[in-house]
Amino acid sequence: MGDQQTVARIKKTAHNMRRNVIEMGYTAGDRGAHFGPALSSIEIVASLFFGVMKHDPKNPTLPERDRFVQSKGHACLSYYGALVEAGYITTEEMYTFKQDGSFLSGHPSRHLSHGIEISSGSLGHGFAVACGMAKAAKVKKENHRVYCLVGDGECNEGLVWEAAMNAAKNGLDNITAIVDRNGVQLAGKTNEIMDIDIEALWRAAGWEVFVLEEGNDAAKVLSALEMMKDSTSGKPHVIIAQTVKGKGISFMEDSLDWHARPMNKDQYDEAVSFLENA
Repeated sequence: MGDQQTVARIKKTAHNMRRNVIEMGYTAGDRGAHFGPALSSIEIVASLFFGVMKHDPKNPTLPERDRFVQSKGHACLSYYGALVEAGYITTEEMYTFKQDGSFLSGHPSRHLSHGIEISSGSLGHGFAVACGMAKAAKVKKENHRVYCLVGDGECNEGLVWEAAMNAAKNGLDNITAIVDRNGVQLAGKTNEIMDIDIEALWRAAGWEVFVLEEGNDAAKVLSALEMMKDSTSGKPHVIIAQTVKGKGISFMEDSLDWHARPMNKDQYDEAVSFLENA
């Protein structure tokens, strides 16, 4: 497990990231935002950027940097929130989310100088690209790692399993996928839409699997990521993290209604009040 100072930094940053999510989502106005899936993945993204990954906002194209791919691109607000806290994106730029001419679109659009590695959003696509990035690193004998955030609903996509099997075949032990298992997808509960045994599928595809019951606990997320980083299994790694949709804002938690929608002024004030009193 990471040292207490690192865990404390991640927890503080995660709190700031949640506020960033609310600010950006409210800024989008009637265009709306994917609040629920962003908030569920906060501790995962915070632990990566502020506890595990090698990266430098002053040198965003550093060849030996670790790569982060947000395959569940609709949850981009957690990604942008981390990039703000890390210094890749300014506060002023943050408030341009979904505005005309902004590079902060509703799904990540590749912009290396701001820490955005690839364009993603078509479900399954980002994960397949991440596997390709890991394979390229192996071919070129580079030592960086690839981390990829995947949605549990996204695991319904066939492309995910094609890429997963290929990664295992090629022994890509330099990639770690994290499944944000918040139990809610666009059209309903994941166990009602497609009731699958995700753990069994990842094992069958040839990946080293770790099930994390508390995916919104920063210390446990960090510990799981470090464990996979230190693994000598020779397999690609996946952490299945049980999270809460809309985590941190009580009226959004475990709610299909807050998967994607606009936020009005009263809801904004209520969300800010929750965070200020957390």
